[in-house]
Amino acid sequence: MRCPYCADDSNRVVDSRLGRDDTEIRRRREGQECGKRFTTRERVEDVLPGIVKRDERREDFDRRKLVASLEKACAKRPLPVEALERLTDRIEKRLQESGESEVPSDRLGAWVLDDLVQIDTLAAARFASVFRDFQNAGDYAEFFASATARRAALAADGPPAVRAPEPPRRPPA
Repeated sequence: MRCPYCADDSNRVVDSRLGRDDTEIRRRREGQECGKRFTTRERVEDVLPGIVKRDERREDFDRRKLVASLEKACAKRPLPVEALERLTDRIEKRLQESGESEVPSDRLGAWVLDDLVQIDTLAAARFASVFRDFQNAGDYAEFFASATARRAALAADGPPAVRAPEPPRRPPA
């Protein structure tokens, strides 16, 4: 492990603790050369299915790519980073539990949308606009109608794990 400050690979572990949900180990390290401390996180490398894109290309599942797309969809929204991490964890777990060697990207995107609609409808619309390639306002209207119905159905089943506060409604002009 190289020190991010001095790029030297000699360092020592100062402290180790279990991280989020006992799924990772958080280690505090100290660079031997510069004496500065930094944190590393270790996770078990899961064998996840490959993702089959719409054009039939195949890619390995990339957690960072999913988190980056969620961060873009949730930009300037009142969502805690932990909510996005938990959503990503749920998607990863679902991929593992699928037992398949490959999962179509359409199914992966649908799973993300289902979870994201429960957390924040506007962020879900941003994600859907890229995922479903929205072309006009009708695509958005259709999405919001189905998202509202989905949220109502889910509300009858119980509250989601994390929900962002609804933005204040503006009176019609």
